[in-house]
Amino acid sequence: MQVLYKSTRGKEETVTASMAILKGLSEDGGLFVPVTIPRLDVPVEKLAQMNYKETAYEVMSRFLTDFTEEELKNCIDHAYDEKFDTEMIAPIHEANGVYFLELFHGATIAFKDMALSILPHLMTTAARKNNVKNEIVILTATSGDTGKAALAGFADVPGTRIVVFYPKHGVSPIQEKQMVTQKGANTCVIGITGNFDDAQTAVKKMFNDQELAAELDASGFQFSSANSINIGRLVPQVVYYVYAYASLVRDGRIKAGEEINVTVPTGNFGNILAAYYAKQMGLPINKLICASNENKVLYDFFRTGTYDRKRDFILTTSPSMDILISSNLERLIYRIAGEDAEKCSRLMQALSQGGEYTITEEMKAQLGDFYGNFCSEGETREAISATYYGSNYVIDTHTAVAAGVYQKYLRETDDHTPTVIASTASPFKFPGSVVSAISDRFEGLDDFGLVDALSALSGVKVPKAVEEIRTAPVLHDKVVDAQDMPAAVKEFLGICG
Repeated sequence: MQVLYKSTRGKEETVTASMAILKGLSEDGGLFVPVTIPRLDVPVEKLAQMNYKETAYEVMSRFLTDFTEEELKNCIDHAYDEKFDTEMIAPIHEANGVYFLELFHGATIAFKDMALSILPHLMTTAARKNNVKNEIVILTATSGDTGKAALAGFADVPGTRIVVFYPKHGVSPIQEKQMVTQKGANTCVIGITGNFDDAQTAVKKMFNDQELAAELDASGFQFSSANSINIGRLVPQVVYYVYAYASLVRDGRIKAGEEINVTVPTGNFGNILAAYYAKQMGLPINKLICASNENKVLYDFFRTGTYDRKRDFILTTSPSMDILISSNLERLIYRIAGEDAEKCSRLMQALSQGGEYTITEEMKAQLGDFYGNFCSEGETREAISATYYGSNYVIDTHTAVAAGVYQKYLRETDDHTPTVIASTASPFKFPGSVVSAISDRFEGLDDFGLVDALSALSGVKVPKAVEEIRTAPVLHDKVVDAQDMPAAVKEFLGICG
């Protein structure tokens, strides 16, 4: 069965998976969604015998139906290789009575590697399939992790260039160093003086700027996205939830068909949406537990049915979740609106113009799969400490938000369904916050001194991704205001005017 894609905002025509990946965003500003979510028609017992690559093919082939078997397997083989430091790609670690799905074993030690290691191969394959002659310019805003993972994925990939914008004062020192030391003649990293939402809004504006698109086309370029708004990012994320479930069955932790809960730390909503899609495919997921930090716009939405971004933007120790506009929520809104693109478009317009929207009671009733809560900064520290002293296991700040929210869920519901927590980043990305939550003995150390302290505390070797930036030179030092982002892109591409 062929799966086609359509916009959440009303363009009636459908496009193939490869075209949706190439475009990134629909011309009407909407996000591409599958017309139908395919069933996962492979027995769990069979999935339990598969490795990560084999599982990836079974899941992704259901969504990306215009890719041939050879094309898709080639993309998968190039993505999930020695860039990952374990053959399992996404191993599970049991600690404090829950299963941590470790999604940080890739080149940049964050979960974004799981999708961004394959996206360049999906995109260049899609370009060939659709006879695209232009050079593809990947335009991305990052709250910390997407940027480096996208840069690592696209660096020196023929026929592509990549421009990453990040909030200059809104990422961790390690995250920034990872980005600004990036090699590759086709890469460009630019700090902005605003926050992530400012960067993301400006990027979306550039995607919808027809005059800019014409300028690019005349110079032999066209935009595409590596953000989770691109369906080519979302589909690979569905894989690891299926793989986690099959792994638990394989290891005898659960029986085939038994339900699990999934807890996901999320700001942009893409990672938990992938788990929702896995459930829609037929994976036995009971509750989707949505964990927010103090920028708790999603928690408030699930509680009240009103999405309101009109609030102070809080810089936290889990910066990849410091987001007030959760772009991927639009895909869920479209679904609970009965796939009514006009209704979805009106709500998104209300968010853009007035800063908020409220869903109907009928829509709210369809959110029963979800539970939302948040962790304060103090609770995040406590979760790191409790996990370390309870199980001798070190988690990063984002994973700690999820662990803390899961404890709140347990207290409220007494639901002891086996639970998987998406562990989204290595603690070595946030050594200052992690080390200080465990011990006060290391005050005054610089970032890399803290990295070494964390290695000693955890008994884990410093990851290559961190070790190699210790002495790497800064190659990108440009900082601009949000309104100057289009000019910076044109300058990088050598377009005058």
